[in-house]
Amino acid sequence: MTEGKDAQLKEYTSAEVSKHTLEEDCWMIIGNESNGGSKVYDVSKYLDDHPGGAEVMLDVSGQNADEFFEDIGHSGDARKELKKYLIGTYKLSEEEIEKLKIEAEKRAQQGGGSPMIIIILVALIAIIYAYTQGYF
Repeated sequence: MTEGKDAQLKEYTSAEVSKHTLEEDCWMIIGNESNGGSKVYDVSKYLDDHPGGAEVMLDVSGQNADEFFEDIGHSGDARKELKKYLIGTYKLSEEEIEKLKIEAEKRAQQGGGSPMIIIILVALIAIIYAYTQGYF
């Protein structure tokens, strides 16, 4: 899919997508910055053909299902099939952008040096203990 074609696609908000949660009207958001951005798909006609069953898709209908889609590890064929159901791009609201930014910052802080500090402290305590016990 080219950028030109994406520019022609309608933009949908999460509020619009969230209205489509029924078997005969099942939409979801899939995609992220690493794979071309979030897109909106109407997978209503694919539910019966989905190898995992319709229920797994209905569980995430009307939502951003990207994490679920990526965690499953879909094949190239599945990704190609998904493109058939593309109806638009996902437009984040200012609030959603801010929320994602805050969540990313929290993850970065949590993944920071704190576990490494604990490991270093435990190693230092072990070395000091071994030294005082005459192991060195």
